[in-house]
Amino acid sequence: MPIPSYEDLMLPFLRYLDQRGELYIREISEELATEFKLTTEELSTLIPSGQSTVFANRVGWARTYLKKAGLIEAVARARYKVTPRGKDLLGTNPSRIDGSILKQYPEFLEFIKPRSDGGTTEEPATSNGETPLEVLETAHERLRGQLADDVLQTIRAGSPTFFERLVVDVLVKMGYGGSLKDAGQAVGKSGDGGIDGIIKEDRLGLDQIYVQAKRWANVVGRPEIQTFAGSLEGHRARKGVFITTSQFTKEARDYVTRIEKRIVLIDGSELARLMIDYGVGVTDVATYHVKRLDPDYFEE
Repeated sequence: MPIPSYEDLMLPFLRYLDQRGELYIREISEELATEFKLTTEELSTLIPSGQSTVFANRVGWARTYLKKAGLIEAVARARYKVTPRGKDLLGTNPSRIDGSILKQYPEFLEFIKPRSDGGTTEEPATSNGETPLEVLETAHERLRGQLADDVLQTIRAGSPTFFERLVVDVLVKMGYGGSLKDAGQAVGKSGDGGIDGIIKEDRLGLDQIYVQAKRWANVVGRPEIQTFAGSLEGHRARKGVFITTSQFTKEARDYVTRIEKRIVLIDGSELARLMIDYGVGVTDVATYHVKRLDPDYFEE
């Protein structure tokens, strides 16, 4: 069973409160999870940002819409009860509570109408029951995916020298290699035993990481990774990073999980995501801050 939409949750949410008198949001969530027979995996499914689970996010929006429509009210922090208006609605025996029902209440219409600053809190028109936060995060993930594709295509079209500099920039941004100058002198300069570079694991150089970076079109298989692992052994090294603009075969990925050496494989897609995360080769177009209520501030 898919995770229910916030609209699917509103009627049982209201019914539980009517039957039980007063409930904390945690108790309501547990009741709803039981009614919809949600599995542990479904309950732990995260929204794209990973800041909340999909189910908790949808329960939260169900509560928000019911409260904005005046159907429930808070009696304590995170504790709610049904209002007389909510009891009246349940008395009509609705089969579902959705936007069309909520819009009969003036408080809800006030909540969703466009604001004077040009923004809007209007209920999202979605076909899969996503909440406003999910709509925003899904759109953000699509934009990231398109940007990652553009970044990867640009990398593949560049020169080997450019790719070498790009790898240095990414590693330094991630905190490896010491300074940009140190990393630039190390990566791509050894040409020894199949190792493209040796960088510091941290600024103090307490350990070293061996790097191999290949701007390849073909997939990288197990033989190439075995050769790299052998190079590490020859240098008595324990850690290595193999970066490619293409992909690794399943056999290559399985191999690194079974050897003593710690080798991290970064394919083209992962490299593009790291560049986006650490601001290498990309620039901000716009920034949106999504905020929530801080209940600790209001604690008396």
